[in-house]
Amino acid sequence: MKTINRRAFIGKTSLGLGAALALSQLPKQLFAHAAVNNMPIGFQTWSVKDILAKDFAGTLKMMAGLGYQLTEMCSPKGYVTNGFGPLVNIKTADMRSIINDAGLSCPSCHFGFDELTNDLDGRMEWSQQLGLTQMICSSFGLPKTATLKDYLDATDKLNKAAEKIKKAGMQAGYHNHEIEFATLDGQLIYDALMSRFDPGLVKMQFQTEVINLGYKASDYFKKYPGRFISSHLSDWTTDKKEVPIGNGVIDWKEFFAAAKTGGVKNFFVEMNPDKFKDSAAYIHAL
Repeated sequence: MKTINRRAFIGKTSLGLGAALALSQLPKQLFAHAAVNNMPIGFQTWSVKDILAKDFAGTLKMMAGLGYQLTEMCSPKGYVTNGFGPLVNIKTADMRSIINDAGLSCPSCHFGFDELTNDLDGRMEWSQQLGLTQMICSSFGLPKTATLKDYLDATDKLNKAAEKIKKAGMQAGYHNHEIEFATLDGQLIYDALMSRFDPGLVKMQFQTEVINLGYKASDYFKKYPGRFISSHLSDWTTDKKEVPIGNGVIDWKEFFAAAKTGGVKNFFVEMNPDKFKDSAAYIHAL
């Protein structure tokens, strides 16, 4: 997830549910390439959390109509104060049915670090009931004053949690923000994490937004083959303005080719809501 969106959702760019539903009335043929390329495209629910909380089923159907086949949830329990509170009271079995009835599948979910270290058994049970195959740590939640040792200690804790997650038949993952591409003690934090994570237990979810810092997802997929499980997709101009996928500086053909090397299984678009329609159309047309 994008760091800026975790702290303040840019509401003025959000589509109203009615307008978004109107956009969803597009010919299904536009998205036929997905089946041909065997590349289902997903979206992260964080970007549409405002309307998702008001109309869970309707929002999911809207997104499916825009060309998405997968969704990645945020744990309602862990994000209860971040816009997902209204979803806490939906029974897990009902949530799964609503997602499936919208024509979507949900292989992945974001969890807070505390959930995975202090309530792991409960969150694994919820995940299995929802039908997840991936449990992604969204962030360690460390302060800006954190040392490299703090990051490595947190990595060790996630490795331990990942052992139990693997035994439960699921894959643990870690999602980066821009902070992991800072340097501590002469090391890029991201590379230090990669050297500490157990490759058999924790796979990475790469956020393409770090192109704004000069880091390309494709370079990391090649540098660490097989170490990734998924990726968050967004596109940007040279002056760091968010634009629909295909309209920015990222070479998406290179990205998707390298993603195979990286081991990426799922792609989740995470952008402001007005970028979803054009982004899905571009990806399916590749």
